[in-house]
Amino acid sequence: YFRGAVTNNYVKFAGHYWRIIRINGDGSIRLIYNGKNTEITPPGTQLDISDFNSNYDRSEYVGYMYTEEEQHGNTTNSDIKTVVDEWYNKYLINYADYISKEAGFCGDREMADGSLWSSIESSHNYVAYERLVDNKTPILKCSNSSDLYTVNDSSKGNKGLNNPIGLITADEVVMAGGVYGQTNTKYYLYIGQEYWTMSPYDFDSDGWNDMFIVNLDGKVTSDWSEAPYGVRPVINLASDVTLSGTGTASDPYIVEG
Repeated sequence: YFRGAVTNNYVKFAGHYWRIIRINGDGSIRLIYNGKNTEITPPGTQLDISDFNSNYDRSEYVGYMYTEEEQHGNTTNSDIKTVVDEWYNKYLINYADYISKEAGFCGDREMADGSLWSSIESSHNYVAYERLVDNKTPILKCSNSSDLYTVNDSSKGNKGLNNPIGLITADEVVMAGGVYGQTNTKYYLYIGQEYWTMSPYDFDSDGWNDMFIVNLDGKVTSDWSEAPYGVRPVINLASDVTLSGTGTASDPYIVEG
């Protein structure tokens, strides 16, 4: 995985620029959207502004997909998933052969130690809070297959996606150099603008659900799901694609047919 102020992880694909996050276990290449050029000047590094979910007063609304009164349900799209799918269908649908259908996107809804899940009756922390706020121990594995968002013909995960596209996890942001509660403008995921991850943070005592975000200063923090933040989709290039270039801003990797 790439960490810090790296300058050799640029990719140009489907007429847009991306940054490589990491190489997945199956050899596919995980990318995050970086705009229509290689500058970090906002708002060009994100495709839109959206709430994560305008429904915010039930615990299940932290899901990229959710089902009311279920911790791990996947029957209803979040608002941000709708935005991401519409963008995919407009710009990436013709490049589907280059995108992995196996690598998924983890929206981990497991509970932190000492927390019990409830839809509306109690506050609780999600396990990413325990990992990243309390213990500073990010992981890349998804502990529950119902929270691994994959397309319907994948061999793993919840098979709930129509399109092989999602969002970055807070764990991936931390592995890239982000730290909970600390400013950092010296890593490649800093863009000078706030944007969503797909990792749940907590369901608080006021009855609002909160998600991890990256803020204006590159800080990993959180806010409630109805807030308006940037959308930076994530895709996985198939492991058999051929890349040319050196990966710099002036000579980005180009996906060849």
